[in-house]
Amino acid sequence: MPVFRLTAKVAFPPPALASDEGLLAIGGDLSQERLLLAYRMGIFPWYSEGEPILWWSPDPRLVLTPEQFHVSRSLAKTLRRHVFVVTMDEAFRDVIVGCAATPRRGQDGTWITPEMIRAYCGLHDAGYAHSVECWTEGELAGGVYGIALGGCFFAESMFTRVTNASKVALATLARQLHAWDFVMVDCQVTTQHVLSLGAHEIPRAEFLRRLEDGLKAETRRGKWALSAG
Repeated sequence: MPVFRLTAKVAFPPPALASDEGLLAIGGDLSQERLLLAYRMGIFPWYSEGEPILWWSPDPRLVLTPEQFHVSRSLAKTLRRHVFVVTMDEAFRDVIVGCAATPRRGQDGTWITPEMIRAYCGLHDAGYAHSVECWTEGELAGGVYGIALGGCFFAESMFTRVTNASKVALATLARQLHAWDFVMVDCQVTTQHVLSLGAHEIPRAEFLRRLEDGLKAETRRGKWALSAG
């Protein structure tokens, strides 16, 4: 499959034309208009600093249905003990910077470049990007961030500085999304860690169908706050 080179026009080729690895296009920019179009089409940017912007639509796709989030016994114990104070949209930039600074097994450096941080903070300011934070003794212990469009949440990254903080953040996010009738969390690429939390792979064609249905719902734009019990 060819890899398409993007122009200044805000447009993407159909995701079905992506390579076997999921690479669809190269170039373009991280403007708000282009990023929102990409997510609506099931496409996301993923590249390293010094590289041109790479756009992906993998097949299969890793997704999580909010109500199917798997809470292990140890995580359930942590949730019951209220080890962390959990908030939403209180420290978005700190969360994305924390994700960028966290070493990843098998990865040299981070894909969350300064350019990406600026772009996603802009999406947060516009009410499309959201974070869940876990705090202990007033310090940020971990969190997760992503993009929300319609009834779909596109999870970008999470990090932890204290054991189970990122899991508590994701569990809280899943519970809240379920309360808001979200249909899907897009986890993008497969990892054993996210599989252990209840995610599963689906063919890209099925993902795109679910995405189309999910985008029919109204987008919860603006600052989020916890409301689920």
